[in-house]
Amino acid sequence: MNKDNRDTQRHRTLKGAKIVLNEGFSTFSCTVRNMSDTGAKLIVQSIVGVPNRFELALDDGRRFQCETAWHTEKEIGVRFIS
Repeated sequence: MNKDNRDTQRHRTLKGAKIVLNEGFSTFSCTVRNMSDTGAKLIVQSIVGVPNRFELALDDGRRFQCETAWHTEKEIGVRFIS
């Protein structure tokens, strides 16, 4: 593993995305700041109301099922799950 306890290297990015809940009835806008094959770091206005598992829908159409690995008040580290 690398020094950040990740199995794969993350690449810096700046992508628009949405955290999708309740089968699409609820969403939170976010920005993807870095991403790998196994996870990502998201920037949000607030983590309030964001559950531990959710779907991440990138503006480019890709979708990922995620679980929270860590968080601060405005950042969420997620692992992609199948």
